[in-house]
Amino acid sequence: QLQLVESGGGLVQPGGSLRLSCTASGSGFSDYALGWYRRAPGKARELVAGITSAGIIDYDDSVKGRFTISRDNAKNTMYLQMNSLKSEDTAVYYCNAVNLVMSEDYWGQGTQVTVSS
Repeated sequence: QLQLVESGGGLVQPGGSLRLSCTASGSGFSDYALGWYRRAPGKARELVAGITSAGIIDYDDSVKGRFTISRDNAKNTMYLQMNSLKSEDTAVYYCNAVNLVMSEDYWGQGTQVTVSS
């Protein structure tokens, strides 16, 4: 079982950068596929970026070239480096960990990212 805690959100001006962290407590972190999701006001939750246990990465088209997802299994932590932020990136960002073999799915509580001048 995992517990996920996000940090690093905040208010940033357009064009600025933030780095989100998702730290897990529990065992087996390296066996989980991880993802960053976001939910903007009035919109459905969407997958921003994902990284498998094997390190395969994928991004939503809207963030390609601007966001970088990574994981450090030794620290039980996943990161999302967000550069060239736009107002449309404003949302609550959630981290997710999935282990399909074990049928386990965990979510963090979310961290607010606001991009505004």
